Amino acid sequence: MPTTEDYLLGTDDVESVRLGVQHRLWATQAAAIWERACVRPGSRVLDVGCGPGFAGADLAQLVGPGGRVLGVEGSPDFVEQFGERMRSNGFEHASAIQGDIHELDELLTDERGAFDVAYARWVLCFSQDPATVIQGMANALKPGGRIAIQDYFAYSGIKLAPKNDDFQRGIAATSEFWGTHGDLDVMGDAPRMLREAGFELESFEVVQRIARPTNQIWTWPTIFWPSFIPRVVDAGFLSEDEAKAFYRAWDEASENPDAFLLLPPVFEAVAVKR
Repeated sequence: MPTTEDYLLGTDDVESVRLGVQHRLWATQAAAIWERACVRPGSRVLDVGCGPGFAGADLAQLVGPGGRVLGVEGSPDFVEQFGERMRSNGFEHASAIQGDIHELDELLTDERGAFDVAYARWVLCFSQDPATVIQGMANALKPGGRIAIQDYFAYSGIKLAPKNDDFQRGIAATSEFWGTHGDLDVMGDAPRMLREAGFELESFEVVQRIARPTNQIWTWPTIFWPSFIPRVVDAGFLSEDEAKAFYRAWDEASENPDAFLLLPPVFEAVAVKR
């Protein structure tokens, strides 16, 4: 079973920067789901698949010194960055541990049942066993604690306008390659997995955004393609010529004031532990 150390997008400095930009572009949605999950001063929050700590820093500020933020991350580089980010902000109540998110019970032996909120954003889509991750998050929570998840369903519904077959071929190849490592439709099973883990679903919503070359969210896919498309090519799901055609289509769209991109739907679930 792949662990978070095998993170499909890598853990180098380029990816760390990309994650920072991504967090800023989705910060409003993160803050909204944290509010629905009742993150407040004094809360103890488990940040699953925390990465280098961009969300963790915001959570640490929200819960304050009377609260606690614990990140779990497979990459030792990201764990180190998480720690540095918290120290630079003076957040002594926030830290991260290295480990496989599929083994939360073992990692949290002394803190099982101690958390008020468990959070995972764009984490389950990288897992081949998301039900185990959700069960581990459930075990980490107090009775009445909440889980908050933001992840994908219907990813292949990404569409560029004006329509371009070369671009859509790249999206299809991305979905095919990702499917060998995780599930870009993982939220389709979220209600069932949450129920089986002992949760009662409180809210289940979708955030559907449109990007245009003139707005900030266009940056999100723009910085993703150079990071991911080469991996799709290396894995044999897209040829070099097809990749060049994909980039050409994106560059043309970026110069077209009438173009827009239907971004992948991000589904949001908040559930309470019964």
